[in-house]
Amino acid sequence: MEEKNCKSLLGSLSDYVDGTAQEELCRELERHLADCDNCRIVVDTLKKTVYLYQSNTEADLPLAVRERLFKRLNLDEYLKAN
Repeated sequence: MEEKNCKSLLGSLSDYVDGTAQEELCRELERHLADCDNCRIVVDTLKKTVYLYQSNTEADLPLAVRERLFKRLNLDEYLKAN
């Protein structure tokens, strides 16, 4: 699929991974993921990140590690807000 379609679908990943996306969107994402290695890697990484976070909710992340993680995930705006 073309890169533009990847970007539009990836905007819905949070809902997809959380299981709150509408059924039609899930089908569309799953069709796309079947043919797009790059997006499949992004989804797998997001799922692993969510799992690791949820399994370690009692452990506080050191500030320096948190900042590096958020920058790596392109969440600089979130860092500024908190």
